[in-house]
Amino acid sequence: MAVTAAQVKELREKTGAGMLDCKKALEEANGDLTKAAELLREKGLSAAANKAGRIATEGAVESYIHAGGKVGVLVEINCETDFVGKTDQFKAFCRDIAMHIAAASPAYVRREEVPTEALEKEKEILRNQALNEGKPEKIVDKMVEGRIGKYYEEYCLMEQPFVKDPDKTIEQLLNEKIATIGENISIRRFVRFALGEGLEKKQENFAEEVMSQVKL
Repeated sequence: MAVTAAQVKELREKTGAGMLDCKKALEEANGDLTKAAELLREKGLSAAANKAGRIATEGAVESYIHAGGKVGVLVEINCETDFVGKTDQFKAFCRDIAMHIAAASPAYVRREEVPTEALEKEKEILRNQALNEGKPEKIVDKMVEGRIGKYYEEYCLMEQPFVKDPDKTIEQLLNEKIATIGENISIRRFVRFALGEGLEKKQENFAEEVMSQVKL
């Protein structure tokens, strides 16, 4: 059955789990909120959400330099304790996120960071596309709201499919790591540099180049 935004919102408020995790759980539970909440608990995602309110000021600034020096990334990822920040598991997670950013080139960490101006511009483009497709104006706005999800998936780190495992998003990967490690973990900010960015040059597929050097 189709899952509504209201159901996702209610489950998120009830469990504190991520929006995408809530949507997936509801789909698996055929819209049953109680069963969906149980599924989230079984996966450890509700427990992860309960840790989200804890203060996380430790962690690391991880770097990733693509072979040949064409792409560089710095990302700050926080955890609660210095002990966890020094573990191999946490460091490996930070490296994976830095590598992902190099390959997928997100613009924001999460959708709440998208400037209103940029969002409205994208909605206007999507609206014009729908009208040009001959869609009735009365349903265009609903179509735009549906399609804007693709914009978030493309530009927001938390909603991008993880390059090493496209079946899960970065948000899902993060929640799994929180549940495993037992501390709140937050991807705070990042910066990505591409050699010659903004200059006229031959276009290259950085994602393919990065992934070609990652041993899965």
